[in-house]
Amino acid sequence: MSGGNETTGSGFVLLGLFPGLPHPGILMCLTVLSYVLALAANTTLTVLIALDARLHNPMYFLLSQLSLVDLLFISTTVPRMAADFFLGTKTISSSGCGTQLFIYLALGGAECLLLTCMACDRYMAICRPLRYPVLMNRKTCLSMAVGSWAGGSLNSLVQTVYTMRLPKCGRLEIDHFFCEVMAVLRLSCGDTLTYRLTILGVGIVLLLVPFGIIFTSYAVIFLTVLRVSSREGRRKALATCSSHLVVVSLFYGPTVFIYMTPGSTHSPAQEQAMSVFFAIVTPTLNPLVYSLRNRDVLEALRKALRPTALLSPKVP
Repeated sequence: MSGGNETTGSGFVLLGLFPGLPHPGILMCLTVLSYVLALAANTTLTVLIALDARLHNPMYFLLSQLSLVDLLFISTTVPRMAADFFLGTKTISSSGCGTQLFIYLALGGAECLLLTCMACDRYMAICRPLRYPVLMNRKTCLSMAVGSWAGGSLNSLVQTVYTMRLPKCGRLEIDHFFCEVMAVLRLSCGDTLTYRLTILGVGIVLLLVPFGIIFTSYAVIFLTVLRVSSREGRRKALATCSSHLVVVSLFYGPTVFIYMTPGSTHSPAQEQAMSVFFAIVTPTLNPLVYSLRNRDVLEALRKALRPTALLSPKVP
């Protein structure tokens, strides 16, 4: 938007998830059910990795970081949306909107960088197995995790400050179920062209460059796997890589649609649908994709669910 008188106020109005949709209660119940499932699955996976010594390696450490990001990611939007729906409230303060926007963008950036680190880890494990224990040591893993969180937070801080400082005009109604950056930008009566170009540039750095690294890593991995003589070795390598590729697809598809395509080509309803997939469906499916296709995780889960053998007296 451009022109118009700036609107001053203490907050915004969130129109909610698909306003005008019949039977919104059913949709909200499904959303809350997804949140509970995501909460349980990501928490379980994180705890299993922390407690089971067999899962104390770089791949599972990065996976635990991804589960933590997903857990916080879905908790940024769904609890507030559900509370607004059941309490009949729609308003959110400017500080609350800015906080939600910052956390959402920071976690999205961190997940993008973590997925890239996980692809590099798989590349080193499969293509450079002799050097893997030296290169992927504890210090390297911690640096990857800290760099992912810091990179996502720095990008989010810049975008959030700029977005929230733009003058807003008209009715401060956000056509979304949370304070999403593109939805908030529509309220601006200032010139947002420079900022939209900045978002495109950030998208290239945080989306296309990591995606290029992931694609290149897996191209080399598949060529390496094809030369492995052991059928079991090929199967195990491909199983691990395929799980990660599914997660990458779930993440990058909606993200590229929202942030890397012209806003005029899709409606607010389409952006909401992609945001639902990106912010709710993906964090719910990610731990299931990894756990259901991973023998080590399933074995750790079976071990954790066994009757408490530790409580029984030991036989000398």
